[in-house]
Amino acid sequence: MPLCRPACPPDTCEPARAAMQPAYSIIVFTVASGAGFGLLAWLALLGLLGVVPAERTLAYAGFGLSWALITVGLVASMRHLGRPERAWRALSQWRTSWLSREGVLALASFPASGALAVGWVLTQGLAGGVALAAIATVACAVATLGATGMIYASLPTIRQWHQPLTMPIYVVLGLASGAVLLHLLLALRGAAVPAVSLLCILLPLLGAGLKWAYWLRIDGEPRTLRAGAATGLGRDGKLSMLEAPHTEPNFVMREMGFAVARRHAAVLRKMVLTLAFAVPPIALLAAHTAGPLAVQCAALLAVLATGAGLLLERWLFFAEAEHVAMLYYGRDAA
Repeated sequence: MPLCRPACPPDTCEPARAAMQPAYSIIVFTVASGAGFGLLAWLALLGLLGVVPAERTLAYAGFGLSWALITVGLVASMRHLGRPERAWRALSQWRTSWLSREGVLALASFPASGALAVGWVLTQGLAGGVALAAIATVACAVATLGATGMIYASLPTIRQWHQPLTMPIYVVLGLASGAVLLHLLLALRGAAVPAVSLLCILLPLLGAGLKWAYWLRIDGEPRTLRAGAATGLGRDGKLSMLEAPHTEPNFVMREMGFAVARRHAAVLRKMVLTLAFAVPPIALLAAHTAGPLAVQCAALLAVLATGAGLLLERWLFFAEAEHVAMLYYGRDAA
């Protein structure tokens, strides 16, 4: 444990906030797999309801793209593991671990969506057993998105993640990115579906509202966890570091000691709101009455803007999170 002493006089300048080091493999994983599961859910649900045509071309493109995104995400997540060859062991803790539940649900989505894809291609319809496979696919896809969000929402050591909005945001953003991908596939085929276009407008707006409420909440909450409480020396007044816990950077400091300036975070938040939540609806509305080429260009722009915006959103999600472990490394509060 680090040596601490009461600070006298009290500091007048708050140190830079320590946050989680954004891991690019996890950022890619959550964005790519979220879009893949979102696309999978909309394909199954809208196909089951007869909103999108049950054609072979759409099945090949839609299921192929969703599986590719999910696989890319899973491979990226394994790169973050110290021993990737032992990743299978994470599946054994599904009773207590949201990480295990996410893995089990993700794997369960493959046979369900595989049966749906085969039935879709062979029968060009969703009835009987194919309909059951569609229902199972929707359930697995949405549950996986929810489990991914709960991995972070269930961690009380990180105040910015341990929030009631964390899990719904993961679900809504995954469904929103899946919707814009489905809209692009339909636009490339020249088969405009008003219901899908409406989803691409409403879901980003819902995501913007949830994310804005999330930012207001984490900014407005008091940072009540102090070094005095963590060390048990709070009765002596405000503490400051007398000696660091380590003489050189270690894993905890690298992973949990990242700092992001408030002004930089504010700029990035505006970029997220613009790219992920404003550009897609505006582009699709502007091209609504235009020709097929304009609709296709708008759909592609919506996909690119959503992808860039969600990568920034996920980077901020990690960069703004403060871990209580840094109280032992000289941070004032968390």
